[in-house]
Amino acid sequence: MSFADLARATGLSTSAVHQRVRKLQDRQVIRGYRAIVDPAAEDRPLCAFLYLTPVGSGEVDDVATRLDDLADISACYAVAGDESYLLTARVRDVRALELLAREIRQRTGMATRTQVVLNTKFER
Repeated sequence: MSFADLARATGLSTSAVHQRVRKLQDRQVIRGYRAIVDPAAEDRPLCAFLYLTPVGSGEVDDVATRLDDLADISACYAVAGDESYLLTARVRDVRALELLAREIRQRTGMATRTQVVLNTKFER
């Protein structure tokens, strides 16, 4: 939305909206802007969740660092519960998902459990 459209929607002047947005950026309330690309247009229509669990007694603390360069992983969360990490991934097909899971296991030494998304109802 442009500053002019935002001003009309809020009943403020364009300069007031611009000033308020800049203050929110300075305070890190607004942390950035992004383009939302259709995964199918990138030839990555398959979405999956991969749960990582330590094998044995060892916990891996640097999972994010070990996996950061894998472009198919869109998010990495440390979670509470039976698993330690939850990853979201976008891949071309089931074979690509299988290869990604294998790469994750090799890099982390952790077990994986995978759920394939059948349909996305909404995504923000």
